Amino acid sequence: MLYTQFIDGALTASSNRESWINYNPANNNPLGEVSQANDQDIEAAVNSSEKAFHIWKAKTGAERGRVLLKAAHILRSRLDKIALLETQDVGKPISESLAVDVSSAADALEYFGGMAAGVHGEFFDLKNAFGYTRPEPLGVCAGIGAWNYPIQIAAWKAAPALACGNSMIFKPSELTPATALELAEAFMEAGAPAGLFNVVQGDGRVGSMLVDHPRIAKISLTGSVSTGKKILTGAATQMKRVTLELGGKSPLIIFEDADIDNAVSAALLANFYTQGEVCSNGTRVFVHRQIFDSFLMKLKGRTEKIRLGDPTDPDTQMGALISKVHMEKVIRFIDSGKSSGATLLTGGFRPEEDFKGRDITSGNFLTPAIFTDCDDSMEICKEEIFGPVLTILSFDSEEEVIERANNSAYGLAAGVFTNDIKRGHRVIHQLQAGTCWINNYNVTPIELPFGGYKQSGLGRENSLAAIQYYTQLKSVYVELGNVDSPY
Repeated sequence: MLYTQFIDGALTASSNRESWINYNPANNNPLGEVSQANDQDIEAAVNSSEKAFHIWKAKTGAERGRVLLKAAHILRSRLDKIALLETQDVGKPISESLAVDVSSAADALEYFGGMAAGVHGEFFDLKNAFGYTRPEPLGVCAGIGAWNYPIQIAAWKAAPALACGNSMIFKPSELTPATALELAEAFMEAGAPAGLFNVVQGDGRVGSMLVDHPRIAKISLTGSVSTGKKILTGAATQMKRVTLELGGKSPLIIFEDADIDNAVSAALLANFYTQGEVCSNGTRVFVHRQIFDSFLMKLKGRTEKIRLGDPTDPDTQMGALISKVHMEKVIRFIDSGKSSGATLLTGGFRPEEDFKGRDITSGNFLTPAIFTDCDDSMEICKEEIFGPVLTILSFDSEEEVIERANNSAYGLAAGVFTNDIKRGHRVIHQLQAGTCWINNYNVTPIELPFGGYKQSGLGRENSLAAIQYYTQLKSVYVELGNVDSPY
């Protein structure tokens, strides 16, 4: 299969002959060839997006909303097909792709489709005058996606942008080129004007071209902190709007009165879902010393029962890491943990067979790892690993764990488990993180804003909060009397 650009309403052969092979993480077999966009492709995408923007912004919010709602219906009607593409592209279990990835993308389209008619300004009654504000679209926006949730991220960026009247050029990760094209086709079939949602394929060079293009008004990135800093610097030269959803090293705090079984469930979800390749993961699990041993025993037992294997098998619970290069990076972190004095309690090795005895040595599989005897200063406790590696640490007091949890350059997410509702809120209010949970973890409904503090990003995605990041506010003063002039 050839993954090309989707420009002006159709798959388009790139004017560039450069391409690369896209591999299935589960077996490293080729999935297809990806065509690298060049400056001519970007220019064509911008021209197309500008034309679509002028058509789209003239529509009412209700008209725009109907297109988004129809596109959501199309995604849901193709759930099985798109979920399989996602699983083959990312390496995550098909059960996840079916339950979360495609459905959450459709949720975003439905949410913003439903509220598109409600984007409005404010009225101000003034002395012999009145004023009002208008939230107006920015123009052509660019979205740059990550490889862990390709279609969800594309929809999270496109839905609010389009609901507000903008057009979008989206660059998926070069490792996962497939499902953004499915979203583009859904928009077209739903009645969007050609060019409203264009897809350009490529590596960081394509991202740089989008950031540098003078007719692109906004950049929204989901990616690493290092990439986010480059984009922020580049966008600043033209004062572009920027939304950055970056990495994390988030704390999950388990107090002594917590429901241990629920807390273990959350720790597993916070570290091993999608092979641990989730930016908001609670990879620093702080457990009160009174329940540390019992918590660890249950955590170890349930971790070792995780069914790792063929991602297309409905019974599989954990799949393959995105690439050989990334797997080797995660292994280096595991080696660092061992060499720094932490104890590898379980996992952290490449298995030869999956849970059904099938040979999986050709894929990027890694058993879920738990480190104990950890110290806050260790690399595995400070750096984002983005793989199935859990570090568990003990604590004695509320004040102590809050200070340790906040001792990080990141601030994307945090979780607290306790049956003391006062303590739950009290602790969450002191944690320096933008997305928090009490007695759960990694639940991200479209109705709630998502984003981070500190180096975990700028701006918010999802919810009504996203509207301010895809509009610019115009103030209008209307005089009802004569002009009072001293001249």
